[in-house]
Amino acid sequence: MIRGLHLLFHSRDPEADRAFLRDVLGWPYVEDAASGAGWLIFRTPPAELGVHPTDADPVVTLHLMCDDVAGTVAGLAARGVAAGPVTDEGYGLATTLTLPSGATIGLYEPRHASPLG
Repeated sequence: MIRGLHLLFHSRDPEADRAFLRDVLGWPYVEDAASGAGWLIFRTPPAELGVHPTDADPVVTLHLMCDDVAGTVAGLAARGVAAGPVTDEGYGLATTLTLPSGATIGLYEPRHASPLG
């Protein structure tokens, strides 16, 4: 029986991105003692998974969800986080956040029903 979902984020600057998740987003974590490298494993917010059609190569993307994208972007900007423009995607309002490594992740305020309740 599957009991969880473990996401892997490959980063060119893992220490900075771990600090972002720990210090900016405030996500709780444990240290992975088995790695011997001091890697952190974060507890993420509850998750949902959507499967979208594509004519391009298959890809997996990461999007954080919030209740107020404008307010969340403003709060993160005050902490030095760069965000792209907010766009209306139909399913919700969306933007991107730039991590310290230069990688981007999505952030959106969904309009769709959620299995999270």
